[in-house]
Amino acid sequence: MRYSIPVIVAALLSTVIAHPGHDHSKEIAERAAFMKSNKRSLSDCSEQIKKRGLEQRAIHRRAAKVKQALDRRQLEARDLAEVLATSHNSSIAAFSSADVLFASNGSCTLSPEVTQGPYYVTGEYVRKNMTEDQAGVAMILDTQVIDVATCEPVTTAMVEIWHCNATGVYSGIVASGNGDSSDTSNIDKTFLRALQPTDSEGVAEFATIFPGHYTSRATHIHVLAHFNGTTYENGTYGGGVVSHVGQIFFDQDLITQVELTAPYSTNTQELTTNADDAILSEEAADTDPVVNYTLLGDDVSEGIFAWISFGIDLTSSQTITGAAALYAEGGVATSSSSGSSGSGGPGGNSTAPPS
Repeated sequence: MRYSIPVIVAALLSTVIAHPGHDHSKEIAERAAFMKSNKRSLSDCSEQIKKRGLEQRAIHRRAAKVKQALDRRQLEARDLAEVLATSHNSSIAAFSSADVLFASNGSCTLSPEVTQGPYYVTGEYVRKNMTEDQAGVAMILDTQVIDVATCEPVTTAMVEIWHCNATGVYSGIVASGNGDSSDTSNIDKTFLRALQPTDSEGVAEFATIFPGHYTSRATHIHVLAHFNGTTYENGTYGGGVVSHVGQIFFDQDLITQVELTAPYSTNTQELTTNADDAILSEEAADTDPVVNYTLLGDDVSEGIFAWISFGIDLTSSQTITGAAALYAEGGVATSSSSGSSGSGGPGGNSTAPPS
């Protein structure tokens, strides 16, 4: 849904290859098996969330975040057709209060999986702003983590997200199909990767850009939930366990708007739509993994505020693999670009995250 900015202000005042050579059929099968044995989701928590005031507090938080952005310049079982037919962009002048504006929750269940995508890098920075020097449509992403067993916010998670830049390139990886594979300096890059701890409401917020696209995958963001790791003195994170991994998506009409702007419009890779993405198809069979959002101005170029809630099972834990790890001396590719444990490397590549 897209929400009207004048209305917001008034309310405030009142078998697909995910990457070249990477087959996600195993990941799809593993997630399907997990969902068959784990039927509980945020839909089971809807009434408790309302009674405990969590929804109302989320409404006020999201409204306040949008106001800050402006000042600076039910999870339901679904099928793919229903998710694709649902607009997550509120229509202009459709709402009259913040309660209605921000009450809806795009929600997905993060499930333990062995495969988290081929371009995961361990040992990245704990930071809110992950943009660095990357050009694109500014986006604030509000994530909220809920325990599906208790329907309470998860206050001990470290949420990690990463995604490609406007032209479809991931930082920290040198590989065929990921931009210019002759540019070996990309192994040391950290743009569009970050971790944030959840607060007392289970919320972790990120400042980034809208992700671009690359061949064979719809526009998406990767998400992990870490527990019991260590934040090192220079701001990097390592150790602990990963309980959950997933991906989140965007309305096709929003993607279309963004793709018309520079530098997205310079991307020559083929665009895969949501309807043709097998990972989205699998997730949409059980949840709605598409974010809700509002534009922060008259058009998409002025920025986006997006939000989604995750339902997770705290009894699950996994040790995942990474294609590379960030160490004090810089990025280091793992054996065959797939053999790292989830601990990463303490140290990072500087005394502070790049700005």
